[in-house]
Amino acid sequence: MKIGEGENEGQKEMMSEKSNKMDRHSWKTPAQPPYPFTAIVGQERMKQALILTLISREIGGVLIRGEKGSAKTTAVRALPGISPQQKVIELPLSTDEAALSGSLNLSSALEQGKQEFQPGILAEADQQILYVDEVNLLEDYLVDQLLDVTVSGINRVERDGFSFTHSAKFTLIGSMNPEEGELRPQLLDRFALLVDVTGAKELEERVLIMQRRLAYEKDPQAFAERFAKEEEAMRQRLKESRQRLAHVRISEEILKNIAHLTTSLSVDGHRADLSIAKTAIALAAWQGRDEVELDDMEKAAVLALPHRMRRQPFDNAEVSEEAIREISQSLKKNSL
Repeated sequence: MKIGEGENEGQKEMMSEKSNKMDRHSWKTPAQPPYPFTAIVGQERMKQALILTLISREIGGVLIRGEKGSAKTTAVRALPGISPQQKVIELPLSTDEAALSGSLNLSSALEQGKQEFQPGILAEADQQILYVDEVNLLEDYLVDQLLDVTVSGINRVERDGFSFTHSAKFTLIGSMNPEEGELRPQLLDRFALLVDVTGAKELEERVLIMQRRLAYEKDPQAFAERFAKEEEAMRQRLKESRQRLAHVRISEEILKNIAHLTTSLSVDGHRADLSIAKTAIALAAWQGRDEVELDDMEKAAVLALPHRMRRQPFDNAEVSEEAIREISQSLKKNSL
């Protein structure tokens, strides 16, 4: 039984089951609104990376690395506030294979003798945001499943003669504390963008963070209302950026500069080049422009390249931001 072979009763029941369970893993607190995205203090690069993936899902996923208490999870859970058409579906570390991919509905099989598909987290995450906190601690067999699905956009479930296929196209967002272990290189490469975050260093910022958090915890509804206009403005800007995205042009000169940048840094493969190009296009759309500029390329490269370079065995070095900016500045001078 496969989606795409025509509507049938089993498929309709599967989609109904999926709809009924969409909120099982999506983060929400019915008693109070989430912390507003626009209320987050600092962390501009993290917020920018998340916004760009909301503008263009084609970019790929975002990995947020950093110490505890640096607003990683808060930012991700706040995304539906500025992109209401999307939910954040969380993948708990305790998830097993059946819960992730889905399985045969045993109740229907035993009671009615019918083979029905019980959707898993991947079905819920289709067209949504799949969030994995502490992604570096995810079991290897779950990582393997995620890799298969992120490549194909299709989830195939085969259990004891039962076969089912469904779409599983989502925006993958992961967060991790590098002190707790590294991420497998195969999965790391599937995150198009990487952001490293730290706690605020400036006294004024730290005070503002405390003030806002205390205000939110005291009265979440009143705090959310304080930022209602900012959230609405962000929603409108995202909408306009998505509409503009298809009209943004990227010149052959910019593409050549991207290729020059990645080859100069000995970056393997072509995934990084495409990530930079797609991110630069989204940046131009966010800035209200129809043409990608060199500044867009540089900002995109800083997000797309730090976790990609040709490595020797046991070499943990990453592309430095300084190296990226140095080459980008050289390209700008040559273009004048």
